[in-house]
This record gives sequence, structure tokens and C-alpha cells, in this order.
Amino acid sequence: MSVELEISGAEPLTTELIDRVDRARARAEDDGMLVVRLGSGSVEWPGKVDVHLVGKWEQALRKLERVPATTIAIASGGCAGAAAELLLVTDYRLAAPGFRLHLHPWPGMALYRLVVQAGAARARRLALFGGELDASEAASLGLIDEIADNPDAAITELKTLAGKEIAIRRRLMLDAGSMQFEEALGAHLAACDRYLRAGEAE
Repeated sequence: MSVELEISGAEPLTTELIDRVDRARARAEDDGMLVVRLGSGSVEWPGKVDVHLVGKWEQALRKLERVPATTIAIASGGCAGAAAELLLVTDYRLAAPGFRLHLHPWPGMALYRLVVQAGAARARRLALFGGELDASEAASLGLIDEIADNPDAAITELKTLAGKEIAIRRRLMLDAGSMQFEEALGAHLAACDRYLRAGEAE
């Protein structure tokens, strides 16, 4: 079983949207897997909101990005707004046929994630001018992992780690770009020790 969260690209940024993401993330901590179904639609993003609500949204995404559970996105249709931003914080991303990723030059943390994940040179046009990518283009940038005719069946074939283990590897990966080798070594050795000790216990 897994926790499921459905988000449409047509949803504006609201407290209710943030609460739904937070509730799903909290439930996934116990379950070990969160499937985020991203539907099509578009809306002026983030809408007429203040920066405090944007801050709460970014906090919710950051918590989701670090949740001790595997997060899998299934995206279909035109993925924009909240759906596009959620896509960028998931561990594994499946696109159904006909998927299109809509990005616009909103200066939120989606811009940061886009550059970190795709590289500054490849993300420049999207970051500055916005645009649309089809599934194959998004896959070539590393923003989509798999294009699947049956995304639900593809999930069953994934070999996922236990929640705490994937959270450790995710954190090491996210920190890699900002840490010096010597600084990172201690964290990696601690993770290796945990892994080896777990093997002895089996």
C-alpha cells in the first residue's frame, strides 16, 4: 500500500493546498511510499498571494523533499504550477504519454531546483523565459525518469529502499553540490557504517 496525493496544475496556491501536501507527507512517513498524481491544467501561479504563504509552500515542499519515504510522481497531460513544482521534489518521476511540462520564470525555489537538476546552461531558457517541454525533452534534461504507457504498473517494478535509507541517500545527494570532499566524507562514512551494521543484523 502507499499514500496517494492528487494535485492538479489548475490549483492556485492556497493554505488548503499546503495542508493537503503536509498531511500526505506525514502519512507517508509511516507508510514508506507516497505516490503523487499530477494532473493537467493551468492557472496563474502562484496567484495573488503574499510572500508568507509562498514561504509556507516552500517549507512544505522542503519537508516533502526530505521525507523518510520514497516519493514517486505520476504526471499526465500539461503539468504546470503546483504540479510542476511538486514534480521537481519527488524521487522518481513517471510520465504518461502526452505529458508536457510547463515552466514559467517565477523566481521561487522551483527555479533553484531546475538549475540544480538540469544544469544552468540547459535550464537558462526555461529559467529566464519559461517554456514547455514534452516528455522526451523533459527526460533528456533529467526531469523525467521514465515515460510509461502504464505508470501504475511501472511502480510495481521499482525496487525501493526503506524510508530511512532513502532519506539518508537523498540527503547525501542533495548536499553533494554544496559540500567540500573533506566535509562530506564524515557524513558518507556514517551512512556506510549504518549500512554495514544493518547487513550484519540480517
